[in-house]
Amino acid sequence: MKTPTLDLEAAAQAVTEAVERRAGQAPLRVAIDGRCAAGKSTLAAYLQRRNGWPVVHMDHFFLRPEQRSPERLAEPGGNVDRERFWEEVLLPLQEGRAAVYRPFDCRSQSLRESLRLDPAPVVLAEGSYSCHPALWEAYGLHVFLTVDPEEQLRRIAARNGPEGLKAFRDRWIPMEERYFEAFSLAERCELVLALAEPDCVPGAPSAIPS
Repeated sequence: MKTPTLDLEAAAQAVTEAVERRAGQAPLRVAIDGRCAAGKSTLAAYLQRRNGWPVVHMDHFFLRPEQRSPERLAEPGGNVDRERFWEEVLLPLQEGRAAVYRPFDCRSQSLRESLRLDPAPVVLAEGSYSCHPALWEAYGLHVFLTVDPEEQLRRIAARNGPEGLKAFRDRWIPMEERYFEAFSLAERCELVLALAEPDCVPGAPSAIPS
């Protein structure tokens, strides 16, 4: 069945209502996973402005160069440092402690200065691989954003240019799709959404790891 396409406010309201139905699970961690250019960062940034929910980005946990072994990259979802994300973000929040982590910078290929994320009633983890099975149980709600393949390429070309489009088409999209298929991700998530052309939201990353 085709997923209906929603505008940003309608998608945010759908997530908000799903969170409200889980009020008894607070504090709640929400994962927003899905296809690149589907609007994950845009939706998360909008929810942060709208509802005051803090956001942590999976883009900040790409593997560092020395971690990118052929064996690791051969794993579905293996190109993010899920172990560091668990230890530095999800586990502290789950225990009611502040999360302190150093974001990975795709441009310099190094870790930046530390960020602190205090516990909150709702925390969003946005980005591809946020719903990896190794992290799944840490969330009370799993959201999957999808996009039509042709529309996906059009958005990436507009956002990242021809060279960026080639990198996504040849490398990053196939890696994502292998991960989605291996773990039946869209089928497992409680909420599946398609977002209309996302607006540009300040602070929403569109990084390309090298």
